[in-house]
Amino acid sequence: MSSASSPRPRTRNTWQKQAIDAILDQSTDFLSAQQVHQSVAESGRTVSLATVYRVLQAQVEDGVVDILALDDGQTLFRKCVSTGHHHHLVCRNCRATQEIEAPKIEQWANHVGAEFGYTDVNHTLEIYGLCPQCAQAGA
Repeated sequence: MSSASSPRPRTRNTWQKQAIDAILDQSTDFLSAQQVHQSVAESGRTVSLATVYRVLQAQVEDGVVDILALDDGQTLFRKCVSTGHHHHLVCRNCRATQEIEAPKIEQWANHVGAEFGYTDVNHTLEIYGLCPQCAQAGA
């Protein structure tokens, strides 16, 4: 467990991590661990799927990578532009994603927690819909 005074990443800077970082850095989309694994393989490197999952999970815990859980149970990963707390607006069809800040949601979540005596409240929120392009195409 890392302390606030000396935050240390949970992952060493191995070639596997560097290869996974390169894939995530090149993509603006959320990717599955399988897609990351395939992309690393296509770059000519061999890494196990288990290693990809471990590196991605450690990066989620380090706050470097965001995670998106889809309705079908699939988990996707992406390096986000925003470094602070934020939410995502996700197209159900093409998975286009917008990062959004929602101060009223933050206030509401804190209020609900306080109402029931909870402290140190956190939450996740993903909003799903159709992006303008998919809505126009009739998806």
